[in-house]
Amino acid sequence: MKKYTNTGNKDTRSGFGDGLTELGKTNPNVVALCADLTGSLKMGDFQKNHPERFFQVGIAEANMMGIAAGMTIGGKIPFTGTFANFSTGRVYDQIRQSIAYSDKNVKICASHAGLTLGEDGATHQILEDIGLMKMLPGMTVINTCDYNQTKAATIAIAEHHGPVYLRFGRPKVANFTPEDQKFVIGKANMLNEGTDVTIIATGHLVWEALQAAEQLEEKGVSAEVIDIHTIKPLDEEAILASVKKTGCVVTAEEHNFLGGLGESVARTLTQNFPAPQEFVATQDTFGESGTPEQLMEKYGLNAEAIVKAAQKVLKRK
Repeated sequence: MKKYTNTGNKDTRSGFGDGLTELGKTNPNVVALCADLTGSLKMGDFQKNHPERFFQVGIAEANMMGIAAGMTIGGKIPFTGTFANFSTGRVYDQIRQSIAYSDKNVKICASHAGLTLGEDGATHQILEDIGLMKMLPGMTVINTCDYNQTKAATIAIAEHHGPVYLRFGRPKVANFTPEDQKFVIGKANMLNEGTDVTIIATGHLVWEALQAAEQLEEKGVSAEVIDIHTIKPLDEEAILASVKKTGCVVTAEEHNFLGGLGESVARTLTQNFPAPQEFVATQDTFGESGTPEQLMEKYGLNAEAIVKAAQKVLKRK
């Protein structure tokens, strides 16, 4: 199988911050809004270099979404920044009514998603945001896997017209995708070709899926690994082509199994090519305080869990 090199652990939120810095230099219509978390969202460079295009709204996330929607009317491209929990659950009505309903060109950029927010605990973690956002008509939903991909996605969504939810994380994770990659919204990345089982992963679980594929290879199992960074619109063609070849699939995500990537894949298979599927995701539960590593292990969101799911689904072929 193809080997991927971790060029050094980096946090995906820094990929967002660096991508926003690049946009500040190249696109004068890009503006940034933050809800009192400039440092956490790595928006400081944009604020320093373009103070006239940066708006600190304070702890008023609902107002931030309304302001962002209004700015699009004047041709601006607003990027909002706060934690994923506050970017979705706290402001869902404002996003639905002011942004999605009227197809406003707002980029909702959400850090500290999933369990890997860590020690801040269940009140700040969110495991249902993908489901909330993908159900909004016209909303593009992106969940990136490493620093390089997050930076590329941040730059790419500025060229896409329409509302976007960009989800990324807090901890430093493996950085393994190409630095010079071209991010294509809605296009899956084939990371490793295989013949026995398809592993479809998103976000922080993509690196874990690659590690799982190496472990499975040692056990004589050929695993195909696909990175789904865009959950909506979903690359159904890539999914179906792979599962028709392997005959079974494991989906892996740092999200509730209800409403996430796994359910989107299941719908695609049910409508086109029914096949055995196993879900690596949280099981309809809230999180808790702990280090990211502790939580990923406890809630079964790591390479070991993916290997077990693959072995289980292979028996169902």
